[in-house]
Amino acid sequence: MTTVAVLDYGAGNVRSAVRAVAAAGAEVTLTADHDVINDSDGLLVPGVGAFSAVMRGLENVGGVELIRARHEQGRPLLGICVGLQVFFARGEEHGVKTEGIGLWEGAVTGLNAPVVPHMGWSKISAPEDSQMFAGIRDERFYFVHSYAATQAPAGTTVTTARHGSDFIAAVEDGSTWAAQFHPEKSAEAGARLLRNWLDTFSTGPLSS
Repeated sequence: MTTVAVLDYGAGNVRSAVRAVAAAGAEVTLTADHDVINDSDGLLVPGVGAFSAVMRGLENVGGVELIRARHEQGRPLLGICVGLQVFFARGEEHGVKTEGIGLWEGAVTGLNAPVVPHMGWSKISAPEDSQMFAGIRDERFYFVHSYAATQAPAGTTVTTARHGSDFIAAVEDGSTWAAQFHPEKSAEAGARLLRNWLDTFSTGPLSS
């Protein structure tokens, strides 16, 4: 059976992600054990709360190195919510800049919108060739966030959404995927996205 490690660095509300990936067809372990993670087919990085707090949690368990190595090796990696945000070079919250993991250039900044946080169901605008949104390009997904990235990383497939202004809703970069929304809270559309991710483990991603 396909195995997925959900990186346990002290983030809250991760059990729903564990259950959702298991329901999609994987054997899932919530762990910070490097050997277990390295032996797993996929790695999921959840994220709830502040960019700086997530980075501290990741650094405390050696997660930054694990994520960078998996990305460089082209092995399946999925970031969710702040898990997407920390893949960028930096986060800017309340005037404080925090260095991110740096898989991609660009900053995560406050949403330019009349109402913040952005909370609820929103449509996305996905490219025709998106693997992440195969079969679900016209669906809505559940967002809860006050910050977002707006600069599309070079050489990636980017999906956008709009709340006040356009922002990055998802990134596909070879075997590295990331979503600003919560697939595990997005009903059948989110379940299909997770199945799409697991499907790439055997078929491999299309070139982005």
